[in-house]
Amino acid sequence: MKLLGLMIFLMLIPMLSTLLPVDPGKVTRFVRFSAAGRIGYGILEGETIRELDVSFLAGGKPTGRNLQLADVRLLAPCQPSKVIAVGLNYRSHIGTRTAPDQPGIFAKLPTSIIGPEDEIHFPPGATDVHYVGELVVIIGKAAKGVSPEEAGRCIFGVTAGNDVSERQWQKGDLQWLRAKGSDTFGPLGPAIVQGLDYDNLKLETRVNGEVRQSQRTSDLLFDVRRIVSYVSQFFTLQPGDAIFTGTPGTTTAMKVGDVVEVEIEGIGILRNRVGKS
Repeated sequence: MKLLGLMIFLMLIPMLSTLLPVDPGKVTRFVRFSAAGRIGYGILEGETIRELDVSFLAGGKPTGRNLQLADVRLLAPCQPSKVIAVGLNYRSHIGTRTAPDQPGIFAKLPTSIIGPEDEIHFPPGATDVHYVGELVVIIGKAAKGVSPEEAGRCIFGVTAGNDVSERQWQKGDLQWLRAKGSDTFGPLGPAIVQGLDYDNLKLETRVNGEVRQSQRTSDLLFDVRRIVSYVSQFFTLQPGDAIFTGTPGTTTAMKVGDVVEVEIEGIGILRNRVGKS
């Protein structure tokens, strides 16, 4: 009887392996995609996507079905209810200005979010629209008033983002809403990644293949956990919410036809073209 039980257990191992939770110590890439007229979720492994039954943010499990990356269209990896951003958060970006004593936060609109390969469009009257490459934190567990230590347990993973910004509006408007929150001003992707050292990743922004920004996240004034903790003192963060953490160096204006790539070590390349408005 014991032998029979052991044989049954060994036969079930392959099946159980598809149901086990993701190893938190492993680098895992989660994607949201469109294929055959439907939206799906999966784990990206090389050029293969292991499909999940529901969103990874809702605890999705592998279905046993695999898709090829070439056969799907990657979407923004999440649909945040809130998009918060931090300004002046890299030493290389503040220059000679006095470093802030706490994160300077502002909001972008959820409708600004687009995915990899989607086009950035300039709104009417926009004349000075800049690329702004950033590391973006994605919340996995509701967080309100958490400490930096607790914040780490509320983070699902990180992705790449482009905090597209109209600098003239940013200077002249009462609020930064249209300068930062206009439609298509929040590219995200290509994947949300777990298992990375958030505090020491290389970020590089390229325009038409030319490097425009290059820095490591170790240059952040306020690290990822402190940012999440700070934001949670004022806003209840929900699974899928996104926090842009700031940009290094300097930025310049884009023009129609430019291809902007934000590449972050371990995450991949977020690529978007500036299209005609």
